[in-house]
Amino acid sequence: MTKDLDYIARLERAISRKYGKETILNPQANWSEDKEKDYLLQLKKLDKKDIGLEKVESNGVLVPKKLINKEVKRICPVCQTYSFDIKDDVYMAKYNCCSECYIQYVEDREDRWQEGWRPETGDN
Repeated sequence: MTKDLDYIARLERAISRKYGKETILNPQANWSEDKEKDYLLQLKKLDKKDIGLEKVESNGVLVPKKLINKEVKRICPVCQTYSFDIKDDVYMAKYNCCSECYIQYVEDREDRWQEGWRPETGDN
């Protein structure tokens, strides 16, 4: 038993020398009642922020309902191409077109695209 305690003491000294004294301290050593009150206050504030966010289960995880987008756009409205490419999701969300159409029609012309310009049906 004493050999085990000696080993633990040597191990703690080695850890302390290598990583600093705070690595071997008891987590409660620097905790006070003021810190506890502050922590509980922060928890209450966080809890109040979450009120009103309806959460639904998605793949075994509770997620705020407003973050779930059930509609997944896979067909580009410009060129009518169906895509599984992840980068197309970004362009579909922001510009309502696939990455190919973004490069061909939108890139460097974002203002015109946002104003509503779209290529003629024969252009693509």
